[in-house]
Amino acid sequence: MQKLIPLLLGVVPAFGHAAGLDGSELSLLWALPFAGILLSIALFPLLAPHFWHAHFGKVAAFWAAAFLIPCAIAFGPGIAGGVLAHALIEEFIPFIILLFALYTISGGILVWGNLHGSPALNTGILALGSLLASVMGTTGAAMLLIRPLLKANDNRRHNAHVVVFFIFLVANIGGGLTPIGDPPLFLGFLKGVSFFWTLEHMLLPVLLCVALLLALFYAIDRHYFSTDGVLPVDQTPDSGGIKLYGTFNFALVAGVVAAVVMSGVWKSGIEFEFAGASLSLQDLVRDVVLIALALVSLKFTPRPVRAGNDFNWFPMQEVGKLFAAIFIVMAPAIAILRAGEAGQLAPLVRTVFDADGAPRDFMFFWMTGALSAFLDNAPTYLVFFNLAHGDAAHLMTDMASTLLAISAGAVFMGAMSYIGNAPNFMVKAVAEDRGVKMPSFFGYMAWSVVILLPLFVIVTLVFFHV
Repeated sequence: MQKLIPLLLGVVPAFGHAAGLDGSELSLLWALPFAGILLSIALFPLLAPHFWHAHFGKVAAFWAAAFLIPCAIAFGPGIAGGVLAHALIEEFIPFIILLFALYTISGGILVWGNLHGSPALNTGILALGSLLASVMGTTGAAMLLIRPLLKANDNRRHNAHVVVFFIFLVANIGGGLTPIGDPPLFLGFLKGVSFFWTLEHMLLPVLLCVALLLALFYAIDRHYFSTDGVLPVDQTPDSGGIKLYGTFNFALVAGVVAAVVMSGVWKSGIEFEFAGASLSLQDLVRDVVLIALALVSLKFTPRPVRAGNDFNWFPMQEVGKLFAAIFIVMAPAIAILRAGEAGQLAPLVRTVFDADGAPRDFMFFWMTGALSAFLDNAPTYLVFFNLAHGDAAHLMTDMASTLLAISAGAVFMGAMSYIGNAPNFMVKAVAEDRGVKMPSFFGYMAWSVVILLPLFVIVTLVFFHV
């Protein structure tokens, strides 16, 4: 990150405000750097793992520059700088601060002792995580529970499937009940969707998905457990019971949740602008509070507690460098989508309405979801939220089924790839850091296609008129 940010900031203009990209003027060729970074994430770990491990930050910077430099040449440095400022100031920096806070604080909570990763225990942890995801956010729940889950299964011959289902349930679908749970729903909350509307309407779809996935996981895990058994030596020996250390960090997690909710409820009316990007006072206060809470955790959590978690900063570095570039290079794709009928993705936009202009809820579900699997699901949610109508009061009443389709598509299908939702990649990085041989980018998608797509067909048939 230290090398990436200065390189990119070099194109930010030192003057005035910059206009954004006009999606109606962009060809799909502008999305090539985005495709390039996706293929890099997918292929380099398979074809050149050592190179990727040492230089993924440089690869990310290359693709960011591959978009920004032509953008500056074609549209001027003001436009390129405005895109960069928006991506970093309005999206990436708040995103990485929240991840930093949750990663740091959850890393200060140590479950000491040896849980034995039986099918029943694993299913119980996934169920608990699915519940906590809507209480403390998918990132918070994922970072709290992934380490105890990995320790419990470090003597299993096959354990990657446990992490895959953890991503499905805890890092994504479990967060669908409240605006705190997942970033797309929080954006809807900021746009006026009530807290309890989300809880009421998302409850049954989330319960259906969680119940079916837990049942399927138990069957798969029981098969592996009964056929392969466990390794002769458990890497985490028994220590006479389970103990919790660093429990004051739970209060800090509550502080993170309160700060996030505050930024959505408090409307200060005060805005700060830089190069066309703007931040409200409440967002700045939130970010300062999040950093302060993380620093408190670092200061007062005893070092042996973090050592017991094998805590290190590599997962944060990997997510930070890659997602900084992803937020930049996905800008033209989002702009083209926002252009609607005037953009080159107009045929895709037309699929969500019938000939009479009535919304097709099942298409809103699948289109929002399909794009959320590869574009960050938060801005994708906003695109289809605005495309459907844009007024929260109208969407919550006269178009409630359409808003439900958009919400469910963004939350559920963020699980389809490692980059669909921020916690996915972080969980993968933590698991690999602990020695789990995780599926490749395409290997993970093989799991998601086989397991999640049939599930989403069931969701479509049950909740959305086809």
